Amino acid sequence: MSIVTRLPTASPPVRDEAAAFRAAFRHLAGGVSVVTTGAGEDRTGLTATSVASLSAEPPTVIFGLNRTSSSYAALQRHRNFGINFLNAAQKQIADRFAGRNGEKGAERFRQAEWTTAATGAPLLVGALASLDCEVEELIERHSHSIVIGRVRAVRFGADEAALVYWRGDYERLGWMAEEAAAALGLRAL
Repeated sequence: MSIVTRLPTASPPVRDEAAAFRAAFRHLAGGVSVVTTGAGEDRTGLTATSVASLSAEPPTVIFGLNRTSSSYAALQRHRNFGINFLNAAQKQIADRFAGRNGEKGAERFRQAEWTTAATGAPLLVGALASLDCEVEELIERHSHSIVIGRVRAVRFGADEAALVYWRGDYERLGWMAEEAAAALGLRAL
């Protein structure tokens, strides 16, 4: 039984169920995060839009991770991770961690400033916010694992516009600090 139902739209036809599933989720706007793990040359990470809060008490997060990715193996080794919510000016970081330029592992951390959290996880300096997390549970389902992490610390960055992913591309949500200040007449652009 196919999960694809054809509706009259302007969208191009989809060839298979997996492609239809991915195409449907491109319509769901999501905040862009970089999930990082490891240390030194064993650092790695990925761009994710599937990060969500699971519980506020205790603070817990959840996201899906492909079990064949190098980030999954590093996460299993290190048992900690950072979640870095990207601002609109950090599109190149999102691209690097999505593998769009062919960079892998520790190469993805170049050209940005990082700090090490209490758990050992790499956190991006200048992110909207960063979460320092420890792996609480990995639940294997199909090609991915559901990663459940306990948040150990939260860091806040500048109050900037958020980077979001929608319809297969990056967009921004809100104003950058300089634009907001100029709009309020606090300073010129």
